Amino acid sequence: MHLSNSISRNGSPPAPQIPASAQLLSGLGERVRAWRSQRGITRKALALQSQVSERHLAQLESGKGNISVLLLQQIADALALPITHFFHEEPTANAELQLINQILARLPESALVEIRQQLVRDHGKFEQTRQQRIALIGLRGAGKSSLGGALAKALGCPFIELDRDVEKLAGIGLSELFSLYGQAGFRRFERQALENALKAHERAVIATGGSIVTETATFEMLLADCYTIWLKATPQEHMERVLAQGDLRPMAGNKAAMNDLVQILRSREPLYGKADFSIDTGKQSFDQTLARLIDVASEKETL
Repeated sequence: MHLSNSISRNGSPPAPQIPASAQLLSGLGERVRAWRSQRGITRKALALQSQVSERHLAQLESGKGNISVLLLQQIADALALPITHFFHEEPTANAELQLINQILARLPESALVEIRQQLVRDHGKFEQTRQQRIALIGLRGAGKSSLGGALAKALGCPFIELDRDVEKLAGIGLSELFSLYGQAGFRRFERQALENALKAHERAVIATGGSIVTETATFEMLLADCYTIWLKATPQEHMERVLAQGDLRPMAGNKAAMNDLVQILRSREPLYGKADFSIDTGKQSFDQTLARLIDVASEKETL
């Protein structure tokens, strides 16, 4: 006698099969929700930025809503992510990693900084590679380009100006890039430019854009793979240097430009402060600052 296909060997009906399309939508929804949470963006804010309705987003994140590729691209743009991230399955963390993540989630940021630095120090080969790449961070007018170029020449290694690499990747200037793709588009190109630079050069001096510290994932990559130096200066010094270079944009149509600059520096100081080392460029000449940078680089090479 043949048993019916609708009954399993233990007498209970078999578990229903979930269609592949439903699995795809469910996984897609979970990843969109996870990336949104990681970015710290509410569903309402993401709806406004992506121009996709909040109701549509809710359906998508629940795994019950179909969505066009164009709308999904808008969401990816708003999150400053490649659209492929929504289809990438992250490996399941093992038990030890899950426990470590739970412990880290309860710690204050100051403790996390110490732990990150200790982990970096404990990875001998990794730390040796990181020490050979110097990344300069700071606001516009800090001297990242001029000092970075001179430092690279003194060390005999490549000099990378990240904004110029972004322009090469995009095939257009920064102004046009922002006009066409917005902040999210720039962030994608900036991350790709940094990834390319890290893959291509074990030794280099990298001059970064002033706002790279505000993009968490890209800044974490920079901290992990480069020895970072914050070139510090006062808001007044930053403004004077930019104007001295002939760039009048900071003052154009903005009577409160200095107040804006003060607020920007104040908000970014905790992020710039994550650098491995800092140098106050306002209290010494260009040659003095360069000499100090060379000294720091020489000290690192003896570690």
